[in-house]
Formats: sequence, structure tokens, C-alpha cells
Amino acid sequence: MIDDKKVLFSGMQATGNLTIGNYLGALKNWVNICDEYECFYSVVDLHSITVRQEPAVLRKRARELLTLYIAAGLDPDKNCIYYQSHVPAHAELSWILNCYTYMGELNRMTQFKDKSAKHADNINAGLFTYPILMAADILLYQADVVPVGIDQMQHLELARDIAERFNGIYGDVFTIPEIYMGKVGRKIMSLQDPTKKMSKSDENPNGSIYLTDDTDTVIRKFKRAVTDSGSEILYSDDKPGIKNLIDIYCAITDKTTKEAEKEFDGKGYGDFKLAVGEAVADCLKPIQERQKELLGDKAYVDGIIKNNADKAGYYAAKTLRKVQKKVGFPERVR
Repeated sequence: MIDDKKVLFSGMQATGNLTIGNYLGALKNWVNICDEYECFYSVVDLHSITVRQEPAVLRKRARELLTLYIAAGLDPDKNCIYYQSHVPAHAELSWILNCYTYMGELNRMTQFKDKSAKHADNINAGLFTYPILMAADILLYQADVVPVGIDQMQHLELARDIAERFNGIYGDVFTIPEIYMGKVGRKIMSLQDPTKKMSKSDENPNGSIYLTDDTDTVIRKFKRAVTDSGSEILYSDDKPGIKNLIDIYCAITDKTTKEAEKEFDGKGYGDFKLAVGEAVADCLKPIQERQKELLGDKAYVDGIIKNNADKAGYYAAKTLRKVQKKVGFPERVR
């Protein structure tokens, strides 16, 4: 705990264009809960290089992501928003935790298998040990809760296992993190294939709404969204296309599924898709405008980067020193 508040950690990779799935499943929830916790929100650029990146592009996207956090509503004076690569303790703790993680545990990680299939020409050791770096991210800040998507739950369970193993050997060193699941927007599906998760790497650009899409693009994509047989707007597993659109609409407007069904009772799919598109576009426009302002204010953003890296580094160093002492490393002379 910090100042009597529980600690929350989360982060996103600075790769690709974020979708409304990323916003509704993560960012919007972060904003809604940030006053309840002492929050650390990282741009996890160390994780990004498990796949080859163009250096200039990675730097640009990292800055865009950091400013997007702020534009979406995270106050950098109340939340620690920082680059993972600016806090060396992440990599240092990751190495130590490597030595307390078993090969069999890593072999069971399904995301490694999925990513290996997608990047068969670059199956590197970092891709394999990615979950250990994620564990280090979380445990460095003694996080009590970690908001995760369904695809990351296996990694968080491994982080808990590593922490419990370390604590079992050396005593009470790490807080055991709990999973925090947002109430809405947990899993937004593709507009073109509602059986698949919306992805920033979707080969079909019409399947995803990107946070950088302008109003016309958003409306056009929703008009082309796949729906289902029949004409009723009902929230049902038998109607995955409509169910996904209702999920998006409710997550954007904070309405319940019953309220959405009642609002569009008797209306056709065309009217419904247009209404969802307009709601999304209206939500994205102020975020886009605020991000543009931030990207134009270099001095302000640079100040946030420095101050929050210092803050993250302070708390990370406290945990790292404790771990180093426990495993027997010589004390550093300062």
C-alpha cells in the first residue's frame, strides 16, 4: 500500500494502432477507477521488442501512447504514467525472477505458442520469457490489483505463482496480486467477424475501430459491420453481431443491455449501427483533440516523462533492493 491506498499496475505495448477494444477494455476502466488506487500505468516498450520494430516508429508510438493515456482522462499528477524502459529495475528484477521460474511453466503459456506461429521467423528467447518480465512489472510496485484482459489472465496467474514461490523461500517480499476485471468492455469483437476479438493487427481494417479513426471512417465501418439473421435488436448469444454492437454501445454510453434493447425496440439494424457509430465517434473526438494538443506541447510532455520516471524508479528501487538483499547480492556502496 501507498498512502493507505491499494496499488494498481497496468500497461500497454507501444505497437500498432489501439482500437476501441483497447479503450473500452482497459483505458476507460482505468479512468473510472484511478481515484480508488495508487496507480502505475506503463508504456511497456521493453515488451514491444519481442517483435522487430523500426526504432523511429517505436519511439513515435511510445510517445503517442503515453499522451493517449492522458488524453483519455488519466491525470499525470495523480497517476504514475511512464515508459517501462526508463526504469531499469524492470529488467533487473526480470532476470532474478527468471531464476525462480520453471521451464515447464513457460512451456504452458498459450500466448507464446500463438505468437510463435505468427512470427515463425523470429521465435526469440524474449518472446518465451515475456511473462516473467510482466511478472517483474507487477511485483516491482507491490501491486495489489492488476486489470487484465482474458488473454493475459494466464500470465497474471504465473506472476502470482512466482511471487508465492519467492515468498515461500525468503519470507514476505512480494504482494500477491489479484485480478481486476472491468464491469464492461472486457472483450470487444471484430466488426467483420464477431467470433474473433477486435485486434490492432487485424488484416481487415474494417474489422477494427482505431482510436485515430475520424468520424466518417468510424460511421462507415459501423455501417459495414456484420449483423445476424432476423431484424430484432436483442442481446443474445444466437446473434453475435448484434450482441457485440450492444456491448460496444453500452460500454460507450454506460447503459445496460436492457436499456439498449428498449431504446432500439422496433428499429432496424441500419438505424442501430448508425447510432452505435455516432456514439463511438462522439466519444473519440475529444480524446483525439486532447492528444493532438499534448503532442504539440513537447516541454509539458517531457516534464511528465521525467517526473513520472523518477517516481516509478523510486518505488521500483525499494522493491529491487529488498529482493537483491534476500538473494544474497552484495550491498551497493553509495
